[in-house]
Amino acid sequence: MKFGLALPYNSTRLVAEAAPLAEEMGWDGCFLGDAIWCEDPLIGLAAAAMTTSRIRLGTMLIPVPLTRPWKIASLSLALDQLSNGRLILGLGTGATWMGWHGFPDEVTVPRARAEMLDETIDILSQMYQRQPFDYDGKHYQVKLTLLDQQYYPPQPVQQPRIPLWAPLIWPRRQSMARILKCDGLFAEKWGADGKPEAVTPQDIGEMKAYVEAHRTLTTPFDIVIGSNTAELNPAQPEDSLLPWLEAGVTWWIKELWDASPETVLDCIRQGPPRVA
Repeated sequence: MKFGLALPYNSTRLVAEAAPLAEEMGWDGCFLGDAIWCEDPLIGLAAAAMTTSRIRLGTMLIPVPLTRPWKIASLSLALDQLSNGRLILGLGTGATWMGWHGFPDEVTVPRARAEMLDETIDILSQMYQRQPFDYDGKHYQVKLTLLDQQYYPPQPVQQPRIPLWAPLIWPRRQSMARILKCDGLFAEKWGADGKPEAVTPQDIGEMKAYVEAHRTLTTPFDIVIGSNTAELNPAQPEDSLLPWLEAGVTWWIKELWDASPETVLDCIRQGPPRVA
């Protein structure tokens, strides 16, 4: 199991300080959120890329309806190059409750946003190959066969592509189908009433079994959980985390979305949990 930190929104300067400290203290990843109007996480991660050499850098999550797929490809390629292949690209439909009502031109219909996420995953996967292709989607069209390859940017350092993570809303069929095209999942669960429920290690085991039974890609696959872990006893983290490890979780990310800079740095200095 790897251990990461989800750093606060609008904290670009803090990221530049926190990421190298996290690397020094043995953390495995730093992740930044994105919203319709905030300090851009990819710029923050670019600062982190230039001050670290080992730690993974990722997004939780880029709301893809706000940015065209080819722009996401361009930004992620730059960060992949800056970090020498340490980027993890988390993608989602976007949390519309986080201020989207202030921008009436944006797409807020859930079905349309889900379609845009699916198409973005398809397009990114092909763009990272640096080969001509055409794509005729409902929301996006690409005609790279019309563009001379001299205008293509280089391939990412990571091959066959930059790892793509997306939420798995268990057990929603469209979400389950989408995750098979990805390289990792953020574990979430909705009940029969359509409301979020707490994910359990048993749920993780079922998600893992589903992916292993149906995914045809041969790239590694991550299962990610996030937690504020306020209840975690630092003296005995194994007792709390071992069931998650045994169920198949590969990344445990401590969420510090609203923490003060002092709290973030104190948490980093404590180092990641240890699981035997």
